[in-house]
Amino acid sequence: MAGFVDTSEFRNGLKIEIDGEPFVIEYFQHVKPGKGSAFVRTKIRSLLSGRMLEPTMKSGDKVGIPDIEQKDMEYLYSSGDEYYFMEKKTFEQTFITEKVLGEAKNFLKENTPVEVLYWNGKAISVGLPNSVDLKVVKCDPGVRGDTVSGAMKPATMETGFTVNVPLFINEGDVLKIDTREGGKYLTRVATAG
Repeated sequence: MAGFVDTSEFRNGLKIEIDGEPFVIEYFQHVKPGKGSAFVRTKIRSLLSGRMLEPTMKSGDKVGIPDIEQKDMEYLYSSGDEYYFMEKKTFEQTFITEKVLGEAKNFLKENTPVEVLYWNGKAISVGLPNSVDLKVVKCDPGVRGDTVSGAMKPATMETGFTVNVPLFINEGDVLKIDTREGGKYLTRVATAG
């Protein structure tokens, strides 16, 4: 552990360590009841498993600061359930398993810049850019005359991920996909052809 932090220093995005496990604070609220002592309600997400906890802590309690390092890396390729990344400065390579990557694997294509989070020297998560450009490799053609407002159809991207897109999208189009909300269509970047 790299030290301690008091509940008065809590902020969204702060990484803390509880019972030897690293967490990130998603939400917190300082509460000062009329009777009794003040406390802090929190929502924290495990950086290892992704599970959410909602502990309540007394005002002034201290929690650990995890030994976390963030490195700018680039996605190279996958082999089986291992995904390989290279550090941009040292060209050092590391791999992360599919289980640790979780949903992030849906948005990785060669040379995608990412931030890899290390805890105690072990890669534990990958931070993606807010959006990525992916090519549509499979989707049904839009039916002429089908002009229902907001109608969507499924499209399979080059990474194998399926996203709902408007009817005018065709195979070969390049789309901007939001990586933060589980993969949501934002806009068409380039058309096929």
